[in-house]
Amino acid sequence: MTFDVVTIFPDFFRSILEHGLLKRAVASGRAAIRLHDLRDYTDDRHRTVDDRPFGGGPGMVFKPEPIFRAVEALRSEEQDEDVRVILLSPQGHLLTQAAAEELSHAARMVLICGRYEGVDERVVEHLATDEISIGDFVLSGGELPAAILMEATIRLLPGVLGNEESRQQDSFAAPEVGSQDGRPGLLDCPHYTRPAEFRNWKVPEALLSGDHEQIRQWRRRRALEKTWRRRPELLTRVSLSADDRQWLESLEGKA
Repeated sequence: MTFDVVTIFPDFFRSILEHGLLKRAVASGRAAIRLHDLRDYTDDRHRTVDDRPFGGGPGMVFKPEPIFRAVEALRSEEQDEDVRVILLSPQGHLLTQAAAEELSHAARMVLICGRYEGVDERVVEHLATDEISIGDFVLSGGELPAAILMEATIRLLPGVLGNEESRQQDSFAAPEVGSQDGRPGLLDCPHYTRPAEFRNWKVPEALLSGDHEQIRQWRRRRALEKTWRRRPELLTRVSLSADDRQWLESLEGKA
């Protein structure tokens, strides 16, 4: 998977690419991340990338010319390759785990990091194939969302994490990659490690029992409980067994 990141702050990504999963993915050859300074695609001596919005109003808007030049130049490198051109924007479709799964099958993505008041709408209408948001809030630019999108998709590539079971047990894991203990679409269950007792707080006995079925059932019920308390809307997309429903009814009875 190749990412071409178009930004006016390429140095923003330097430290991110020197640590953790993204560094390992690039070093192993499973992903390539290339940074492109949008100002390199301007044609005036001031390297201007923005201008005042037509109709007045606060803020500045990214001009279409540099963005089109950048993306078209990157596309021309490999004419036959299907390239996803993604604009990071608060107005985009929400980046979910399912969306990350879908994007993880793309061979190449160009990520456009907006700034200021936004980008010229002609970029949205005639250049971007996708417009993606990481949540219902506004940031100063698309650099952080681009880094998050790369992390969310790259970690889904085979061999990147090393432990595929860990990925399958993630919160929000889609049903087709759900874990064997049946938690697709739910928030993850609580996790504990040594010591078994800390400041008089003990690890649940079920996890110390060595009984695999008891552990499976405990994790399933705690995942259901956490989802019910924090993100109940997620339960509508999960296949619930009779035991699941009985457990949830018991929780509602105690509420």
